[in-house]
Amino acid sequence: MMKFLSGIVLCSVLIFLTACKSESKKEESVKEESMAKEEVASVYMEPYRPQYHFSPQEKWMNDPNGLVYHKGVYHLFYQYYPNDIVWGPMHWGHATSKDMIHWEHKPIALYPDEHGYIFSGSALVDTENTSGLGTKENPALVAIFTYHNKDAEDAGRNDYETQGIAYSLDNGETWTKYAGNPVIKNDGMKDFRDPKVFWNAKTKQWTMMLVAGDHLQIWLSKDLLQWEKASVFGKKQGAHGGVWECPDLFPLQVEGTDITKWVLLISVNPGAPNGGSGTQYFIGDFDGTTFTSTQKETRWLDWGTDNYAGVTYNNTPNKDRIFIGWMSNWNYATKTPTLRWRSAMTVPRKLNLKKFGDQIHLVNYPIAAVDTLVKKTASKNITVGAGQTQELNTETLNQTEVTFSTDAKDFVLFFKNDANEELVVTISKNYKAVLIDRIVSGKTNFQEDFANTIHQMPIADLPDTAFNVRILMDQSSMELFINDGQYVMTEQIFPSKPYTSLVIENTGQKVLEFKDLSVSPVEKVW
Repeated sequence: MMKFLSGIVLCSVLIFLTACKSESKKEESVKEESMAKEEVASVYMEPYRPQYHFSPQEKWMNDPNGLVYHKGVYHLFYQYYPNDIVWGPMHWGHATSKDMIHWEHKPIALYPDEHGYIFSGSALVDTENTSGLGTKENPALVAIFTYHNKDAEDAGRNDYETQGIAYSLDNGETWTKYAGNPVIKNDGMKDFRDPKVFWNAKTKQWTMMLVAGDHLQIWLSKDLLQWEKASVFGKKQGAHGGVWECPDLFPLQVEGTDITKWVLLISVNPGAPNGGSGTQYFIGDFDGTTFTSTQKETRWLDWGTDNYAGVTYNNTPNKDRIFIGWMSNWNYATKTPTLRWRSAMTVPRKLNLKKFGDQIHLVNYPIAAVDTLVKKTASKNITVGAGQTQELNTETLNQTEVTFSTDAKDFVLFFKNDANEELVVTISKNYKAVLIDRIVSGKTNFQEDFANTIHQMPIADLPDTAFNVRILMDQSSMELFINDGQYVMTEQIFPSKPYTSLVIENTGQKVLEFKDLSVSPVEKVW
C-alpha cells in the first residue's frame, strides 16, 4: 500500500514538475516573442523607415517574388542580400501575413547553390500533385526561380541563367531544392529569367512566362518538371528602352461587362517614361498557347519613378488580382540615404480593367485592408479662389492619407516643412498632365538622376465631373491615385524633417472646390 501511495506521490510530483517546465517554456517563448517584437519596433524607428509599407529588417531588398496564398497565409518572398545594403549574391527573403498589411519576418527561404544565385520567380500550389513532389492531401508549395551563374557570366558565356524549382511541404517554413535542377536549361540566351507560372484549368497544364532579353517566351508543362516552349511575344511591341523583366499574365473581366481580357505585365529597365525602371502592360487575348494584343501605344501601370518589378498573387481565395511592386528605381536604388536597410514595397494594390471612353485600361488601387490602418479624421469642403491658396497644418504629413474629390484641373499641392523642403504635385489642364517635382523635396544629392527633372503623367481623359484624389504618404514615399487608380504615380522622397504644411494653390481662372478633404493619420504596422 505504501509503495502504491509513494508511486502516486511521485507521479504527482513529476506531473507538477512537467507542468511547471511546460509553463516555463511558454513564458520563455512569450518573452522571446515580446523581445523580438520590441527589437523590430526599435529597428523600424530609423530615419526614412516606412511605417506601413513592407521593408526588410536589415540589408538589401529588391523584386517581390513568389507571391502566393496558401492555407490562410499570404507569402511575400523577395530578392535579398543578407550581407550588405547594396545588391549582392541573391537569396529569397521571406515574410508572411494574414492580411497583406501586417507582416512577420521569416528565415531566408532559398540560398544560392552550385547552380548560381537565386534570382526572381514565382510560387504556386500544386493542388493536384502534378509534380509528385507532395500529395493530394498535402500539396507542395512550389517555388520556380532563375538560377544566375556568376562564374559562367564572368567567363563570357551566354547560358548563365537557367530555371530551377524548390518545394515546401510545411507551407513555406522549410524548402527542398529539386534534385533534377535546372528544369529549363539555356541554349545561349542572355537575360533569360523571371519565371511566372500559373495553372490553366482549361488546358489542364502549367503556363510559364519567361523573359528573354527583348521579348516574352511562353512555356507549357504537365508536371512542372518537363517544359516545352510554345510561343513568343513582343519583339516589335511595347517599350524596348532596356531589358524586359518580371512578366505576369492573367485574365480580368472588364468592369460592368461580361468581357474577359488577358493582361500581360512586363517591367523594363531602363526605358520608363520618367527615366530608369518602369512596368508596362498589354491588354489582349490568350488561347492557352499564344498571347496576342492589338495595342499600339505603350501603356504604363504607374507613371512614377518608384514602382518596378511588380507581379501578382497566385491562388488568392476570392480570385482578386493583387499586385505588389518594388518601390525603387535602378537609377539610384543602391544610393538611397538609408543605413541599415534599403528598399520597400508598394502597398498591395487590386488590379481591375475599366472602360474609359472606347478604351479599356488597367487600374490599380490600394486593397481594402489598407483602409483599416487609416484613423479617419473629419472631412471638410474647401474653396480656393483664382490665384489664391489655402493652407492646412498638421504635426506630420509623412504618415498620412490625404483624400478629396474635385473637378478642378488647375491646382498645385505643396507638401512643406520648416527646412524649406517641399514636394510639389501639380494637376495642369494646359499641360494635360500631372507633374511631380521632388527637386527640393529633401535629401536628393545622393545620386544625380534622383531629382534632376520634373516627372510627368498625361491625363488627357480625366472626367469633367468630380474625380477622387488619394495620396498615401509614408516616411520616405508618396503614392498618388487619381480617379480610383486610373492614373497612378509612386515616388520616393527623403525629407530631412516631416512635412507639416499642405498648401493648395488655385492656378486657374475660377473658384475651385475640394470636397470631403481629409488628412488622416495612418497606423504603423511594426
